[in-house]
Amino acid sequence: MNKLFLVVFVLISQWGRAQDFHAADFGILADGQALNTRSIQAAIDHIHEKGGGRLVFRAGNYVTGTIYLKSNVTLHLEEGASLLGSNNPFDYVKDPYVNWQSMIFAIKQQNIGITGKGTINGRGFQTAVNAVQNVHRGIVEDELKLDRVREWNRPENIYFRECVGVTIQDITLRDPGSWNQTYDQCVNLLVERIKVDSKSYWNNDGIDVVDCKDVIIRDSYFDAADDAICFKSHDPNAFCDNVLVENCVARSSASALKFGTVSRGGFRNFVVRNLTVYDTYRSAITFAAVDGGFVENILVDGVRSINTGNVIFLRIGDRWSKGKKPYMKDITIKNVYAEVPLDKPDAGYNYEGPIEDLPRNISPASIVGLPEYKIENIRMENIEFVYPGGGNPLYAYRGITPAELDSIPEMADKYPEFSQFKELPAWGFYIRHAKNIDFKNVTFKAARKDYRPAIVADDLAGGTWTGLRFEEPQSEEKKQYIFHNSQNVHVD
Repeated sequence: MNKLFLVVFVLISQWGRAQDFHAADFGILADGQALNTRSIQAAIDHIHEKGGGRLVFRAGNYVTGTIYLKSNVTLHLEEGASLLGSNNPFDYVKDPYVNWQSMIFAIKQQNIGITGKGTINGRGFQTAVNAVQNVHRGIVEDELKLDRVREWNRPENIYFRECVGVTIQDITLRDPGSWNQTYDQCVNLLVERIKVDSKSYWNNDGIDVVDCKDVIIRDSYFDAADDAICFKSHDPNAFCDNVLVENCVARSSASALKFGTVSRGGFRNFVVRNLTVYDTYRSAITFAAVDGGFVENILVDGVRSINTGNVIFLRIGDRWSKGKKPYMKDITIKNVYAEVPLDKPDAGYNYEGPIEDLPRNISPASIVGLPEYKIENIRMENIEFVYPGGGNPLYAYRGITPAELDSIPEMADKYPEFSQFKELPAWGFYIRHAKNIDFKNVTFKAARKDYRPAIVADDLAGGTWTGLRFEEPQSEEKKQYIFHNSQNVHVD
């Protein structure tokens, strides 16, 4: 792996000590009833015209629709202060540049921020329900896919696009109507010490970072109905670059750390350190390049994943590539402890992940490329996988004969999920269409005997496996790793 270089940047108070302006001085009411959109916007505009400063909200409840943050302005929410999203869908603007709705927008601004111990509460469940009712009444047009107004026709809490110098500190973000916070093609983004409670409605991601450069996300907590910490690439000519994620906790009814829900450009030069994942429905770590993009030069060091449906899913696909050639290479994942449960890990949450892709027994971690686009140079080191075992061939079956392994579909154009192949032939790790996959000090534990081997590698060219350990009841004579159409893999 190439050495990852992270630029150190300082975002706080880039324009000198900021002057404070108090919300009450602009007639902004904290009664939880009055709609303050025009007053808050007037305050932001005034501070911007005066050269910048902080708009300070003292304890109270401030209702608003869409507002636009301007250069050199910070919204500061003191402890006990809450910005409350209006429950009237018509109080939100669908910005024509990003074609999306949000409570707080910033478009092409510099040196902006949201800070303080207060809360941004989108109150999104009721707003989303009201939006659906407007469609049923014929007031608004929307296709209502799955009886939901589409994501872009529901308000996020924050959407910043093409901004330079963004600071998000200490705040609590909760209950958006759509995604929670999106930073799209921004540069110098610092997100730290925030708390996200984003489970009020469908598609409530924790944080979405799209094609941004020079990013730090640290010391934060994300509890989300959809992906918790999600990196996307919407522009084929852009990519996420130079990113540090450290000391974060994630819980999700989808995936905890995910690259590539959309991957038209790519993801390069990431360091992820000290990530805790719990009660998460899908994968602790998902890296996907399925839309012509790339994933390269990634270090994940230190993951503790408890009660999570899948541990690692690396995937190349060919969904919306439009002739671009995807690739994934130079990834190290190390110092991981992970427990996969037998039962549904997000059971009991308001918006659970769907029961899907059955029948299948518990799925293994996996690295799955395509015959023409192999995943390359992956290193797994100091990892302990703890599985329930108990795979039952009478419920779902995938054998290890050449014909059975060849029959596994490629599914190149499908949405990337670890469960998409249904039953896989390994209980611990499945590798297909890959090159140079190294394991060092990796332990696989199964609580009960499984009919499958721990590892199956199909079309693997090259790798060194040292320090592998297998613990499975009643399996002393069982061969725990199977190679098919593979060569130059050295097992010690």
